[in-house]
Amino acid sequence: MLLVSLALVSTAWLAAAPQDCDDVGSWSATCQTVNTGSSIEIGADYTAPGTSGGGSGSGGGDRGPGRGPQVDQPVAGADEECNPVVGCRGNYEVWMLPEVTLADLASFTPARPSIAGEPDGVAVVGMPANFVAAATEQQIAGELFDLPVVVRFTPTQYVFHYGDGSSRTTTTGGATWPALGQAQFTATATSHAYGARGTYGAAVTVRYAASVDFGTGAWRNVPGFVEATAGGYSVRVVEVRTALVDRTCLEDPGGPGC
Repeated sequence: MLLVSLALVSTAWLAAAPQDCDDVGSWSATCQTVNTGSSIEIGADYTAPGTSGGGSGSGGGDRGPGRGPQVDQPVAGADEECNPVVGCRGNYEVWMLPEVTLADLASFTPARPSIAGEPDGVAVVGMPANFVAAATEQQIAGELFDLPVVVRFTPTQYVFHYGDGSSRTTTTGGATWPALGQAQFTATATSHAYGARGTYGAAVTVRYAASVDFGTGAWRNVPGFVEATAGGYSVRVVEVRTALVDRTCLEDPGGPGC
């Protein structure tokens, strides 16, 4: 009888027990499973490839009608093929991938985004000023739980803080007016119109979705967001007034509006 102990196996898998076993040898019956609450024991009679059911592996007595020879219990360390992610074959030890939280990723930090605007550093009261943020997907290799891992950060949300107490959350970092094919001072998905003169400090916070790959080739999402903020973009907001004059400011520097 071959017993295999599997730790931390999903209880949903147990609903299918007993399971048919498939290997290079042959099983005399379907696998029988026993759930102990913390592990699962699977047992079945097994005939090794290239042998017959006549006697034991060393010429011993028959185990009964229709049964193959006794198969020795696998010994830990003998002909093992181990992987730090999926465990070992040979002693039938199975390792489950660890659950990852944002707190576990404290040592993995995405690069800060950038923020710019147009007109560059200037805005007009009551007219849209366009803001553009840049952030890219990043993959950072390292170690987590003593296992090699790659952490991927993908920008998913942009929160623009305009410095006057207002903000806007978008799924895009925006684009320049020429790139959008729009005229200057037209509204965009990331623009903002200031209501009063002054100098304001604008910033953007990018929310990154995180996922991890422990070398299996499959990305596993981590709940929540990792945030990175870029600030320090100063906007001087001015008023624009028009007046009818008979001469330009070059001709009459002391004239109205000059």
